[in-house]
Amino acid sequence: MCIRFLRINMKVVAAIIVNENRILATQRAHGSMRGYWEFPGGKVEPQESLLQALQREICEELATKVNVGSLFRVINYQYEAIPDGPRARQAFDVSLHCFFCTLAGPQPTLLEHQNARWLARNELFSVEWLPADVNLVKDLQESSWVV
Repeated sequence: MCIRFLRINMKVVAAIIVNENRILATQRAHGSMRGYWEFPGGKVEPQESLLQALQREICEELATKVNVGSLFRVINYQYEAIPDGPRARQAFDVSLHCFFCTLAGPQPTLLEHQNARWLARNELFSVEWLPADVNLVKDLQESSWVV
């Protein structure tokens, strides 16, 4: 008998928050990807638009608001299962919708992350990004940051 595991498919939004030629990176505090860096954001809930999800997630994670600008990239990435150890997880697919944003509220307050840094273009790879974000960061190094 063969047991098959279903891959989870997630639609996710991410805010590329630009402020004075720097981009906000946040470090995950929980779960199998604890310690990796990412752009703040999260899962899109049923009946929620991408814009609504992004604004909700930024409020929940950073206690601030953003002006959402243009869509920069949609990244589709497959995470493979890790069966054992501290990073154990089920396989899943993510569709990551990445938007340029600017702050529309106070400076971010970390509610879900263990650390945050404002990174200049030449500092983008000074942190260890989530695997799904690596190609996005490469694209950001070579692109203008038009919000």
